[in-house]
Amino acid sequence: MTMKHRMSKLFLFTFLIINSLSAYPGESAIESDSTSPAVPVNVKGFSYEKNYDVTWTANKESDLTGYRVYRWTGSTYSLFNIVTKDKNYMSIYIGNIGAADSFKVSAYDNSGNESEKSPSVFVSTRANSDEEFLDMVQRATFRFFWNHAHPVSGLTRERYGSGNTVAAGGSGFGLMALIVGIERGFITREEGTERMLKILDFLYTKTDRFHGAYSHWFNGETGDAIPFSQYDNGGDLVETAYLMQGIITIRNYFNGTDSLEVQIRSLATQIWESVEWNWYQRSQYSTFLYWHWSPNYAWQMNMKLVGWNETMITYLLGIASPTFGIPASMYYSGWASASNYYNGNTFYGYRLNVGWSYGGPLFFAHYSFLGFDPRFLKDNFTNYFQNNRNTTLIHRAYCTANPYAHPGYDSLSWGLTASDDPFGYSAHAPYQNDNGTITPSAGISSIAYTPQESIELIKNLYRTYGYKVWGEYGFKDAFNVKQNWFADSYISIDQGPIIIMIENYRSQLLWDNFMANPEIQTMIDSIGFSPDTLTNVEDQIDLPDEFILNGNYPNPFNPSTIIDFIIPHRSQVKIEIYDLLGRKINTLYDGMLEAGEHKIEWNALNDFGEHVSSGIYLYKIYHNNKSTNGKMVLLR
Repeated sequence: MTMKHRMSKLFLFTFLIINSLSAYPGESAIESDSTSPAVPVNVKGFSYEKNYDVTWTANKESDLTGYRVYRWTGSTYSLFNIVTKDKNYMSIYIGNIGAADSFKVSAYDNSGNESEKSPSVFVSTRANSDEEFLDMVQRATFRFFWNHAHPVSGLTRERYGSGNTVAAGGSGFGLMALIVGIERGFITREEGTERMLKILDFLYTKTDRFHGAYSHWFNGETGDAIPFSQYDNGGDLVETAYLMQGIITIRNYFNGTDSLEVQIRSLATQIWESVEWNWYQRSQYSTFLYWHWSPNYAWQMNMKLVGWNETMITYLLGIASPTFGIPASMYYSGWASASNYYNGNTFYGYRLNVGWSYGGPLFFAHYSFLGFDPRFLKDNFTNYFQNNRNTTLIHRAYCTANPYAHPGYDSLSWGLTASDDPFGYSAHAPYQNDNGTITPSAGISSIAYTPQESIELIKNLYRTYGYKVWGEYGFKDAFNVKQNWFADSYISIDQGPIIIMIENYRSQLLWDNFMANPEIQTMIDSIGFSPDTLTNVEDQIDLPDEFILNGNYPNPFNPSTIIDFIIPHRSQVKIEIYDLLGRKINTLYDGMLEAGEHKIEWNALNDFGEHVSSGIYLYKIYHNNKSTNGKMVLLR
């Protein structure tokens, strides 16, 4: 090749590169896109105590790249943040009350065109009510299931950053979270309908199934099963049950007559009715369901489902199935057949009719009861609402007593369950594998059983640990003060119960829609559940058999603290405050109190109404000819 030919080719190559670089991505060198995206609409601000959110309706342009958020500087709006197109929100952590800002939002595309800015929205950090705290937690947690969902299937990723790996159980929780989002106004019903159809179509037409059951994990892009372990590469009946719990809940919710909602109900019914629950019985003579089946290893995992644990919903749905059902007798001959199913003992003054001593990990009280409403029913053993409430209160009392002296445990920081921890992932429970790890999902997801205690937990974790435990998807998975470890992770099966059980406490949305399915009432009747008079947490619950001191909070404190205790019956109570020299400072209370929990405030004054100095103080509670002591620290 001559020098002239080489120079001509070099010139042409250089011309093409320069010409292509002069165009925006996605734009030809000859014709450019000059159309700007629409101005973002429905821009709203939400003001919380330590953070605030700005949200807007997502733009629909196919070439959308993202959003630009502008902040008022005192003289103009300057670029503050760039948000990717998969997020229609900005969450800013401030850390204190009293901050204020104004923002505007624009949209831009991959040709560099930018819309006009939206109208301004004002936000500030300010004290919040309990209801505002619940709004905040649900809104943030919802983002995990909406914005972090797999872009192809819409299903729920196993955890934050898990790529194509989606979880069957987590996706069942995600379906339920979507209708919470609709009811709370986080998305429109139209948006929820569109996402729901995408999910159900993917589950029905593209996802591997094993005699109707889904694998624990599968690929959110292809639907291929992802092995959970060597022998667990096929059907996972328990994870499938969590998914079906969500499937029939949303089937009842989408009750409209338009074609899209009709399609949702049709797909949901076909998926639900194709699960071969009786196949996982292994034989017609078996009284048990089995967790796994593999096309390569058959029943090699050999895990019978025997309670008490998180698998109760598997038997309930297997018995409810109108197509491949199992005998109702298996509820007692299989699920509840273990010799230790019934407990009957009292722990920290709370009776457990069913379950492990001290309750086991708290997810036992959550996963089977996201849709199944236990409030009005009892089987041969217990009312499960009451049993789950007592399990939760035992967890709180255990962390208050803190037998292993873990830092960070008290009556406002409690709850042990399966979660990440400093050493990996593990199931934590009172006296069993308790390494000092608190999981926010544990206590928060029990809010339907213990509303006041769980709301106080939410506020304390948020106020005490701030950004260490709080992020754009709500409460992070876990923390361990002893190890100075705070997770950055979010896990679908921990996030799901938070948003769902808060909603069951607030409106009973998921309980009502799950229980309205006719198959569920048939199942309840066939098992022999009987009606129970318990209707809500305000009804009489088993009181402890003994006095319980939950401690005082906050501690250290300034300017006041609350002394929290429970008495089993109406009695005379006296509370006195002493300094370290044994001198009585204040007779805080002296009189009769009714049975139940009591919270008495001390505002750091002595009997003469004078402020006392910083230091350590003791309080003594006299009750029923006995006394109980506690210690508190005043920091001026």
